Amino acid sequence: MRLFYNIIIELAAVLVRPFAGLNKKIQQGQLGRNESLQILKQAVLETDKVIWLHCASLGEYEQGLPVFQALKKHYKDHKFVMTFFSPSGYEIRKNNPIADVVVYLPLDQKSTVRSFLDLTHPELVVFVKYDLWPNYLLELKRRTITAILISALFRPSQPYFKFYGSWMKQLLFSFDHIFTQDTASETLLNSIGYHAVTVSGDTRFDRVGNQLKTDNTLEFIAEFKNNQTCIVAGSTWPEDDSLLINYINHCKEDTKFIIAPHNIDVDQIKSMTKQLKKPSVLYSNYSNEELENKSVFIIDTIGLLSKIYRYADIAYIGGGMGNNGLHNTLEAATFGIPIVIGKNYQKFPEAKAMRSQGGLFSVATNDALDSILNELVNNPPQRKDIGQKNKDYIETNKGATELVMAKVKTIFKS
Repeated sequence: MRLFYNIIIELAAVLVRPFAGLNKKIQQGQLGRNESLQILKQAVLETDKVIWLHCASLGEYEQGLPVFQALKKHYKDHKFVMTFFSPSGYEIRKNNPIADVVVYLPLDQKSTVRSFLDLTHPELVVFVKYDLWPNYLLELKRRTITAILISALFRPSQPYFKFYGSWMKQLLFSFDHIFTQDTASETLLNSIGYHAVTVSGDTRFDRVGNQLKTDNTLEFIAEFKNNQTCIVAGSTWPEDDSLLINYINHCKEDTKFIIAPHNIDVDQIKSMTKQLKKPSVLYSNYSNEELENKSVFIIDTIGLLSKIYRYADIAYIGGGMGNNGLHNTLEAATFGIPIVIGKNYQKFPEAKAMRSQGGLFSVATNDALDSILNELVNNPPQRKDIGQKNKDYIETNKGATELVMAKVKTIFKS
């Protein structure tokens, strides 16, 4: 099975070259990976003590950030190398306060893996949630390099737990310790004989909890809101936008709307503005507008959403109306506001938990969205009570970082 995998990886490395130009993300990734080893040669010295942090994309970076920060604080004499696989993570976080060096993760080819590890010579490796590359993990195990997996979440349907997944199971045994989000994941690991497990919870709770300790002031958003009820729609996809625009166009209340699309594609933004019947403004043009006279603010940039939630009275989180995957509901929940999502959220335990506690609502149709938003807009006391349930949920589940660090200090003494 491993031989078959390596053949596929080698073919992928060859085929990506002629087709990369057809997709911007693939092209960015290919160009970045071509430079990774050269960057590392110049940035990492043989005498450096190195900790390697790997994130698939931006979501995993945000998830791992509390642990990264704690590691940075504790292991002050180490150099931190951070890798991303996806351009959406690398391009946004290639300059961050944690890492001394940030590169694309080179493809999982055996020779490249050996070169990467020779150059970085890490003493500790941290993977976040998933993106488990066989050759990297097996080579880490062969070199007896300490490796941990944080915020892991497993399902019975994954090949690690199937009769045909014996080779994949080896990847999990490459880790010295796995920190899971829930007891169900621990049980699955135990079922295959893996017991170096700690149920630490989800580090994202610490991440969003820390957001309240930062300055979330955005004067231009305050000017736009103008003390009126504000619905913030975060990380929306076209399926979400269709319902939201219908509601916005027919909303009779004096309500403000902020939409932060997941993809800030120019054509998608233009299509959205053409459909809106109420006065709107783009972030890219807001300095030339009288914001208080606008009803819809479209955020055609990245990096502001977590602060914008501070100004929300209600949040709609995108991704669940289609099949793209529900986006981070916890970022909004920490500000103590009601949350509305689409119909597809079954793989997201935090959304299921908040829904069962009454802080989150799932909708599948225009009528359902109209009904719940109208109810929340017209009943401020109810909004406050519902939002408090979400805030309490965040507070109750914080603490994963402390559990992770306490264990890391016992298995990695540098």
